[in-house]
Amino acid sequence: MASKDSNSNDDNVVVIGLGRFGGQVADSLRRLDHEVLGIDENPKIVQQWSDRLTHVAQADSTDNDALRQLGVHEFQRAVVGIGTDIEASVLTVLALTELGLREIWAKAISTKHGKILASVGANHVIYPEATMGERVAHLITSKMIDFIEFDAGFAIAKTRAPEDATGRSLAEIGLRSKYGLTVVAVRPPDGSFIFARPETVIPSGSKLIVAGTPKQVERFAAAT
Repeated sequence: MASKDSNSNDDNVVVIGLGRFGGQVADSLRRLDHEVLGIDENPKIVQQWSDRLTHVAQADSTDNDALRQLGVHEFQRAVVGIGTDIEASVLTVLALTELGLREIWAKAISTKHGKILASVGANHVIYPEATMGERVAHLITSKMIDFIEFDAGFAIAKTRAPEDATGRSLAEIGLRSKYGLTVVAVRPPDGSFIFARPETVIPSGSKLIVAGTPKQVERFAAAT
């Protein structure tokens, strides 16, 4: 285990449950140069992650004493990636709350599960399957290249620029007045990234990063 001084760093994160979701989160945090303490009750999974994370431990995450012995109370942030075992998921969040962690992110597999997690102390409830399903549905049924809905009423999408926009500035084509959208950036075919300004000219074959309501974004994508 790391020392108390290093674990008190806000950049360090506890990830409990190193399955498909938790493991991906832990690996992404590691690649972003955060120290990660990974915890799982399955010894085989712990062994798989032993040479990939800063610290990995086998433990019952519903046991306050076991978590305290691992120094979890010295962390500020935790991610609970336990999904299918709802009781373990809820009791783990409760244990983390009792240990005084400031920020707890928890995976939920249903709305009811999410409500329970929030009621026992989860600050952020994540529905990965539902979020991915929504995203894929938008991509399948439209011409969008990528789509992310942040809240009901706000989305960002990547879509092809209209053919008649080539060689014209954003001010000329007037997407805001026509579709109610905000163009965030232009991606020319060379892969560069141009932050959008009214005078930005759209090269042939470009993609646009646009923001607006889901309906506005879908209507624009259908017209490209």
